[in-house]
Amino acid sequence: MKVELENVLPMEIEKRSFEIITQELGDRKLDADKELIIKRCIHTSADFEYADSLCFSPDVVKKATEAIKKGACIVTDTQMVKSGINKRALARYGGEVFCFVADEDVVRAAKENGTTRSTANIDKAAALARPLIFAIGNAPTALVRIYELVREGKLKPELIIGVPVGFVNVVQSKELIMETEAPYIVARGRKGGSNIAACICNALLYMIDDRRD
Repeated sequence: MKVELENVLPMEIEKRSFEIITQELGDRKLDADKELIIKRCIHTSADFEYADSLCFSPDVVKKATEAIKKGACIVTDTQMVKSGINKRALARYGGEVFCFVADEDVVRAAKENGTTRSTANIDKAAALARPLIFAIGNAPTALVRIYELVREGKLKPELIIGVPVGFVNVVQSKELIMETEAPYIVARGRKGGSNIAACICNALLYMIDDRRD
């Protein structure tokens, strides 16, 4: 069997990937405001199931991009999510990315309260006097804590990206988020991950400004 490689310039690889995704989606029509997010998740994972499993609250893309333009910060549940977000693009609007899971006070609070560090991370973030977007790609306990704080009126997120991957309380935590009135983008089911959380953040950023510095 002869293997034939496509002759694609390095700067054209992403563009070609998106062309292939569009071709393989066939006649499937995606909502214009959600299309880039869905295709970027497929591009990141090579998993076309995201075309069906991604759930969006009403007008969430408009609300999220407006929040970013007004300086919203992003709180993540892992350093991996944080590292994958284009922080320079976010900084153009005054936003920062935070992940407190390794902070000494968070580690101490989790141990004292018998919770996960992801839960304590959310508690620390909730005290920030900044508009917040939560990008959760790993810890369902983080989503559960966000849900609790929203229901108690102690937290009003600009956006909740709920895409933890796994088996224990993953599906349930996502369903809880979709019961709130907070804007959300959720990957229903077991699939997700830190890479998906980061790529949704980047998709939103690139919808505002496509520079990749």
